[in-house]
Amino acid sequence: MSDVEKSGFISKVIGPKKRWRAYKARSRRLPANYRTTVEAIERYVMYFVPTDGDSNASMFEDLADLFEQAAANRTPIREVVGEDPVEFVEAFVQNYSEGGYVPPRARKRLTDSIDRAAGEDTGKEDTTAS
Repeated sequence: MSDVEKSGFISKVIGPKKRWRAYKARSRRLPANYRTTVEAIERYVMYFVPTDGDSNASMFEDLADLFEQAAANRTPIREVVGEDPVEFVEAFVQNYSEGGYVPPRARKRLTDSIDRAAGEDTGKEDTTAS
């Protein structure tokens, strides 16, 4: 695959590189549990939601907006994503894509990651690194 083809593929998946880098910088500045949640959602979306570069760039920017605001207001993660993170993500991405099949294992991984990130909200021990 040539550099031009790679660049086109990357843009199709994540959108323009400059917007992607800005989003990643924003997500890295989030408090640990919010960052873990955003990373879990990002991973889920990247692997299991059909992609369109421009709408994905907007979606990830909106995701960063949502969790920056939640962190600033100290809104518990469970108040943002609810009890079913898969349902939350699928509803969130519906605004940006046409959806697709998501394997049960991916759904469980997303749910488990957010359970860990929301540990202080559910009484479970938080095992994420700061």
